[in-house]
Amino acid sequence: MTDPLGMLLRWLLLAVVLATSGCARTPSEEALRETLGALQQALEDRDAATFEDLLADDFVGPDGLDRRGARRVAAMSWMQHQRIGVTLGALEVSAKDRHGSVRFTAALTGGSGSLLPDSAQVYDVETGWRFDDGNWRMTSATWQPKF
Repeated sequence: MTDPLGMLLRWLLLAVVLATSGCARTPSEEALRETLGALQQALEDRDAATFEDLLADDFVGPDGLDRRGARRVAAMSWMQHQRIGVTLGALEVSAKDRHGSVRFTAALTGGSGSLLPDSAQVYDVETGWRFDDGNWRMTSATWQPKF
């Protein structure tokens, strides 16, 4: 059985991507978008190794959250919810040389697989990135509940 809410959120995300796809982007900006998409997919797929690999060794989040702590937070969410959904709004990407930032709104949902999620929250997110060894890695993240 398909999840109608999940399908709707995916169609909305696709519409945002298509609406912004005509904008000219540098290769660094495009690579950052792809890496953020991989991070989103890792969260939804419960892929702890990929999730942690996309974070820099010196990653810092709110209240001193480090790379290992971020992985534990993700694992705790996976244990609490059978299904995790991450829907990103429009991305404001800035990349210069080996550093970048991405700002966006993220809707996170967690549920047992039923029609509606058990929990949902929308956040304003700002992330910092560094290009190391041929890959973009997230160096920092801050988020605030939107509502």
